[in-house]
Amino acid sequence: MTIDERQEELISQFELVDDWMDRYQMIIDLGDQLEPVDDTEHTSENLIDGCQSRVWIIISPQDDGTLHLKADSDALITKGIAAMLLYCYNDQPAQAIVETPLYFIDRLGLQSHLSPTRSNGLQSMYETIRRRVQEFLSH
Repeated sequence: MTIDERQEELISQFELVDDWMDRYQMIIDLGDQLEPVDDTEHTSENLIDGCQSRVWIIISPQDDGTLHLKADSDALITKGIAAMLLYCYNDQPAQAIVETPLYFIDRLGLQSHLSPTRSNGLQSMYETIRRRVQEFLSH
């Protein structure tokens, strides 16, 4: 599936639920489904700046030219938000990641339903992923 197809799938899943408390639970559940991150990957290089809670995002190039992403956080909602970003970008070509903006955030009104600190964290995760992927492309 392409990044846009994954975004549309996320939007469809969340639009089935009207109540934001239920949507928050969906976000937490997505975080619970993330691939485990080894403690050795909780490094300062993988830590995302600009998040109130601690968030680690690990990006690994694969032999087929795609990038594999993993994430972890010490906060449930933040981990779930990271899972949403990873759902869209994981195992995609680096060029597609930097060229494809994530519109599901706006379509779902996600930022308006997050605290300012979580909203800033979401923005930091998004920008950091794109910046790190751009660095992969530059090498």
